[in-house]
Amino acid sequence: MSLPLPFAHVIRLDAATVLLQWATGGMLFCWFTTRRRVVGLGYGWLLRGTYLCFAAGAFAAGLAFRTDPVREAASLGVALSCLFALVVSVVRKDAGVSGQQADFDRRSERVAAMTGIDRQVDEPGDDVDEVGAPRPVMTGSEFNPALDLIPVAIGCVGLIAAAIDAGGNTTVALLRTLIGAAFIGAISDGMLLGHWYLVQPGLPRKLLNEMVTALGWLWPLEVGALLLPTGMISVWTGAVDDEWGGLLGWMWGACAVTTIVLVFVTRAALKERYYSAVMAATGLLYLAILTGFGTDIVARAVLDQT
Repeated sequence: MSLPLPFAHVIRLDAATVLLQWATGGMLFCWFTTRRRVVGLGYGWLLRGTYLCFAAGAFAAGLAFRTDPVREAASLGVALSCLFALVVSVVRKDAGVSGQQADFDRRSERVAAMTGIDRQVDEPGDDVDEVGAPRPVMTGSEFNPALDLIPVAIGCVGLIAAAIDAGGNTTVALLRTLIGAAFIGAISDGMLLGHWYLVQPGLPRKLLNEMVTALGWLWPLEVGALLLPTGMISVWTGAVDDEWGGLLGWMWGACAVTTIVLVFVTRAALKERYYSAVMAATGLLYLAILTGFGTDIVARAVLDQT
């Protein structure tokens, strides 16, 4: 397998970089969802804990295999900043989630208006709700979602260093690395968010719709970056030998097309009124995460010239 020298090493199948991309993009879309303060605290804890592990894995993989000091320092920084945000969120859990409570009150008032059954919205000083059950008291400062952007900023520094270290066309390498991080993060968090509706059934569909829309916008950027010279078009033309008679090139194309088809089908599913539509959308996103990773990883495997 050979590439023209000016464009060699524009992408690498490197475990440390892939894990750092996953952690960085995942935390970006953690902020994207939690910034509205509607989804429950547990969702943020889940994502911060998950991507903390991914960043730690990126750090370990970098030390064990091909080491890039800036990338490894960034991976460690992402892990520590995820831990910091997680600890702050846990410490401030008593402040609750303002948007979640406000959304609950709006829904209750709407139901009361439709049914004629009055519901007394709890006042800040009440100790019990309308049926006499103890009401959780919201105290202290609420978690600031901007803390989730700290690991994103640190991770981007490491990804930029990894892209530059890849050699060849720096612009192409940067595009593929940063867009790939956002693409992987959106598709992963979309699937996790869909599952969270089982934990928090009253969660507005708007959040999942926003995630799917973001994924739809990122898809052409991801595919376009992987088609830039030297890219997957060179596999189809035979300029790059995938050592499988072009099969990997067509497999990549199938993954890319299937991913965007699944995005459109997911958006259509979310238009249905029944709650089961959210679960159907989650299942479709589970499939999309497989084809989405195929879109990114197959290209890396074919174009990696090390």
